[in-house]
Amino acid sequence: MKIKSSRSAVIAGNGMVATSHPITTDIGLTTLKKGGSAVDAAIAANAALGLMEPHMCGMGGDLFAIVWDAKNQKLHGLNASGRSPKSLDHAGLSEQLKKLGTRHIPFDSILSVSVPGAVHGWSALHERFGRLSFSELLAPAINYAESGFPVSPVIARQWKDAVAGTSRTIPGAFHSVYAPNGQTPAAGDIFSNKDLARSYRLIADEGDKAFYQGELGERIAGFMNENGGYIDSNDLETHQSDWVTPVSVNYRGYDVFELPPNGQGIAALQMLKMLEDDDIASMGFMNADCLHLMLEAKKLVFEDRAKFYADPDFINPPASVSVERLLSAKYNKQRRALIKENAALNVASGDKVLRNSDTIYLTTADAEGNMVSLIQSVYYYFGSGLVVPGTGFALQNRGMLFSMDKSHANVYAPGKRPFHTIIPAFVMKDRKPFMSFGVMGGDMQPQGHVQVLTNIIDFNMDIQQAGDAPRWRHDGSTNPTQDAGDRLTDGGVVLLEDGFPGQIVKDLAKRGHHIQRATDGFGGYQSIMKADNGVYHGASEPRKDGQAAGW
Repeated sequence: MKIKSSRSAVIAGNGMVATSHPITTDIGLTTLKKGGSAVDAAIAANAALGLMEPHMCGMGGDLFAIVWDAKNQKLHGLNASGRSPKSLDHAGLSEQLKKLGTRHIPFDSILSVSVPGAVHGWSALHERFGRLSFSELLAPAINYAESGFPVSPVIARQWKDAVAGTSRTIPGAFHSVYAPNGQTPAAGDIFSNKDLARSYRLIADEGDKAFYQGELGERIAGFMNENGGYIDSNDLETHQSDWVTPVSVNYRGYDVFELPPNGQGIAALQMLKMLEDDDIASMGFMNADCLHLMLEAKKLVFEDRAKFYADPDFINPPASVSVERLLSAKYNKQRRALIKENAALNVASGDKVLRNSDTIYLTTADAEGNMVSLIQSVYYYFGSGLVVPGTGFALQNRGMLFSMDKSHANVYAPGKRPFHTIIPAFVMKDRKPFMSFGVMGGDMQPQGHVQVLTNIIDFNMDIQQAGDAPRWRHDGSTNPTQDAGDRLTDGGVVLLEDGFPGQIVKDLAKRGHHIQRATDGFGGYQSIMKADNGVYHGASEPRKDGQAAGW
């Protein structure tokens, strides 16, 4: 089936930037032209996105990145996610939840806030790979925050929906910052955030110390103390990002890299390992056999995700559930054998809450060949909805993803990183960088990674077509019941974007899949591919306001 592109891939030789907002793409590209590295461009663009897509990302959230270091010919992974407060143990949290009448951490509670890791992530990236000063990198975001910027259409719609879904009784400065006079900005309206400009200026002058040890940290700790929170100055001062080794599988000659848990990146790798012995290409794109196989692989992998993915510093798993075991050919062949050709499985694949993730993904590349795959988020729209007065940014609610089940790998503990949804990806071929990419959107992310990769590798699409192609998404049951084998008695729901033929819907339904036509698109994709001649090809997401640009 021929896939029509929404636009051509952007091609350039000196550098490339792809983000979810045209202005931030321009900021990243300008940073490259000034002599900045790919990391400099990524930081500058991310800071501007914290202003321009504030419901998706910002200084109050976390960050993950994969960096290709052209000089040393090496991939580096960065886990810049934050941890739970050290002063609150499981018993104490359980007591607080009991007072609220719930067994789960509420998404809009101060108890859902974990230490924001993004600013330390910027600092760690900059220290190793940056060229320009922090003041140069943050200057464009500061200028736009002070003078204002025109809000783009998709963001305006999401912004309005996000504010409408936020309690008006929430403490802090949320509504005064993001809905002044009770109104959110419409498409084309000029929005400014002078509190955020001031916060960025502090970081431009003092670096990450301003956030974790200086004025911003003091404001956050004071706000938490005044409103029943537990993150304190010690949690902020002792926070560190971790450089980690990306993990990979080989899929038809391409080495696909993700970051290890506490994120869900290995779910994409598990799916690819489960599919590698099947001739996907001969089945054809939008073939019912192909979709059935991919959906069933997703269910089985997400069953593992629901059980085993957690902060590795807090678990010492047996070999049966280690990352190495989960990615092994033997294990995934055993799992693949469970898939039935003509019948959908009923698999317990995790909590519906993981669908609700709001994220930005961006990728950059410079003239020296360095490439960055970066993802950053506050989790829900505007995270917890808590904005410390005078700071201009929302605090994330990642802590809500902890389990309160003491037997679970992701059980809450003091100083622990929660399970995370946001995942950057990178692909190598013949030991050379081939592509950096990501697909935003909660538990859609590993599903989207696999779809993009099979579109390119199996179905010979270019990187723009691979993002434009109609997508599917499988959601677990919203009201599961259990049988004796502890598996869902229904197989969840398969959502299909526009473009899937009616016959495929009928064929999948015959196998037991519950099909729904989606009312909106899934994910948000950006990508940069490096051709054999060194030229960059960039792609951006037609479902968002994004743009790829090069020079």
